Amino acid sequence: MKHVLLIDDNEIDSYIAKHIITKSKMAQKINVQNSAIDALEFLGTLKNNPEEFPDNIFLDIQMPEMNGFGFLEEFKKFSESIQNQCRVIMLTSSNDPKDIDRSFQYPFVKKFLTKPLVLRMLEDLKKTVF
Repeated sequence: MKHVLLIDDNEIDSYIAKHIITKSKMAQKINVQNSAIDALEFLGTLKNNPEEFPDNIFLDIQMPEMNGFGFLEEFKKFSESIQNQCRVIMLTSSNDPKDIDRSFQYPFVKKFLTKPLVLRMLEDLKKTVF
């Protein structure tokens, strides 16, 4: 995991996740976007440079303006090569089975985690997803 994109409107949750990822030394670059719309704009600037694209996106579901599922709908419009290169990990306070099922309808969603992110979760991801 070289480059991580965190998408979460909650600054405290973003801070915790960034701190845990930094502490794990699993990423060389961490970008934080506080809305799905800002994240899509950021990713749009990288479309022509696929090597700059994040390897992993940690995505919250409940956000104003556009929620995580809105982001996933827009992300599936990106090229298949980008979708294959970039894993999406849902990182949310929801543990609703409907949200879990809906998330996995997108082939690029690889894991569903419930906040807060802890080091053990990253270690498990390293074994199962990365």
